[in-house]
Amino acid sequence: MAVARRRILALLALAAAPFVIAAAPPPAPLSAEDGALVAKAVAYLDNLSCDKGRFEQVDARGALTTGTFFLQRPGRARFDYDPPSGLVIASNGFKVTVVDHRLKTIQAYPLGFTPLGLFLAKNIRLDRGVQVTSLARSAAGFSITARDRHHPNQGSIDMTFTNDPIRLAGWTVTDSRGQSVQVRLAALTPATPQSWRFFELADPAHDIGAAR
Repeated sequence: MAVARRRILALLALAAAPFVIAAAPPPAPLSAEDGALVAKAVAYLDNLSCDKGRFEQVDARGALTTGTFFLQRPGRARFDYDPPSGLVIASNGFKVTVVDHRLKTIQAYPLGFTPLGLFLAKNIRLDRGVQVTSLARSAAGFSITARDRHHPNQGSIDMTFTNDPIRLAGWTVTDSRGQSVQVRLAALTPATPQSWRFFELADPAHDIGAAR
């Protein structure tokens, strides 16, 4: 169960390590051109509403898992992992709940402590609490690296976007020990809004009692 918990924290949180690494150097100021690209990405994220698609996750050991995701901004999202994984991860706007149906476990974390909180917020702000440390361009698009302004040594998130049209392609979370988990998103498609119940996960341990 400890291994599963580390995988989940690496995916969802800028997880604090049991030790503090050396202080990270302050980032160089963004150029006006880079700042405009960050503003473009923020405007795109702000305009996301209700979308669905597929995702691929590669953990620090190179293991690949896949599944389906559903975003309903502000606040709500759900990730259903394909078998044989028993993981379901959902945000109800206040907390992120992680259920492992194979282990019959449930865990919850404040939404604000996870990268999901960054782009599920009603109004996305990269000038409060989040510090953009770098921006890199590629032939396919660009990526923005950010970290917690108040806890800069705890890790970072790298969000990747495509160009023309701009689209969130995924993110990589790196914890304070340098271990990374990458999530790649397939093309987002518009979806029908779901009720709040879709984002509330029940304790799988109750299934055991019901089966007896």
